[in-house]
Amino acid sequence: MRLGGTPLVVHAATRLVAAGATSVVVTAPPAHVEALRAALASSDTLRPPRVTVVPGGPTRQASVAAGLAALLATAPPVVLVHDAARALAPVDLLVRVARAVLEGHDAVVPALPVTDTVVRVLPTSDGGSVRSAGTVDRRDLRAVQTPQGFRRDVLERAHAAGAGVAGDEATAASDDASLVAALGLDVVLVEGDARALKITTAHDLAVAGLLLEESA
Repeated sequence: MRLGGTPLVVHAATRLVAAGATSVVVTAPPAHVEALRAALASSDTLRPPRVTVVPGGPTRQASVAAGLAALLATAPPVVLVHDAARALAPVDLLVRVARAVLEGHDAVVPALPVTDTVVRVLPTSDGGSVRSAGTVDRRDLRAVQTPQGFRRDVLERAHAAGAGVAGDEATAASDDASLVAALGLDVVLVEGDARALKITTAHDLAVAGLLLEESA
């Protein structure tokens, strides 16, 4: 998918490099590895060995594990796990997450306060609808974003512990912070950024286009 004529993954990778990432590993569906390599290589700053593309797995968890395995042994001790769908996450957000890990935290996640009213729901007897079970206090809620930042050894340990469910879509973790939390370690939240919206619909893409124009 393109934004302003440039693939989303190129936007995301370019910002990671600008933030100081010395190595970027992109995980892709096996059938699209070569296409992504070509897209990234179109930018002088995103060519191997700084940026590599490897086949991912059937779940996010399996794909991140494949990316971790592809990191060089000499790579820095801080790993950011990022979504290409959050292509406009600004450089200062990426730096903020990495810096918090460097300051001593095992896991760091950017997050924004939830502004909508949120309700808990229960299924009805007909199985085709739901009913409200009351509102949830949004003061206790945050919408998490990426990149999520980790000490490399902690993330590797978390994935090793969760490897048994990595290929099971029903039980695999929805994000890496969940795997770290399962080890009993703290996940620290830092301020997120509205520009790091997740582009999943045509409406999201249109909003991202406006954001890109504003930043030009």
